[in-house]
Amino acid sequence: MKSVFKMILFTSTIITLVGCASDEPEETNSPGSNEDSAEFSTADRDPNRTLIAYFSMPETGGTDAVAGSSRVVTEEDEVLGNTEQMAYWIEEETGADLFQITTVEDYPGDHDELVEQGEEENETNFRPEIAEQIENLDDYDTILLGYPIWVYDLPGVLYSFLEETDFSGKTIIPFNAHGGSGFGDTRESIAELQPNADVEIDNGLTISRNDVPDAQQEVLDWAQDIGY
Repeated sequence: MKSVFKMILFTSTIITLVGCASDEPEETNSPGSNEDSAEFSTADRDPNRTLIAYFSMPETGGTDAVAGSSRVVTEEDEVLGNTEQMAYWIEEETGADLFQITTVEDYPGDHDELVEQGEEENETNFRPEIAEQIENLDDYDTILLGYPIWVYDLPGVLYSFLEETDFSGKTIIPFNAHGGSGFGDTRESIAELQPNADVEIDNGLTISRNDVPDAQQEVLDWAQDIGY
């Protein structure tokens, strides 16, 4: 009788342990600053068919930035915007081409003036004129799109870029630097502006502007996680 009881107790214990193990959450690959804990796509991507398109506005004066876009000073004393630094690291890992989104009229380098202009663009839906378009867009299947967050939204120049460029049939993966809002609704805005593109919302990378200077490994890991 004691042997039967011990066998029942042992069997119950095994069942309990197995049940507990099955309740453990699955491990996912997620960037530390990304508010969405989504499992990244592991599909291999062709870096020769990938373009890193980014907008970044480093300030020449002051140390803060407009709603998420501050600057990074490299070891060579080069001043880069946060998003620009992220784009350079992604290029380093992937070998993909770089395209900087620029405007005909330069943005001010002064912090207060830049904040004021960013707010005005947001309030009036102003669309700055793009200085240069992508000439060889057909050469690319995947667009890694980088931008800062301005007033919890895409900068006006990103709206100009996405409204004027047809990414139909292409994959868009966003990355950004922010001041506390993460992506906000910007990924959804990109998807609305490019309804015929595949916007991989769950594969994006967002990093706090305060963390960017020390985030090189996180950026490189992300590039590997999404297939490079």
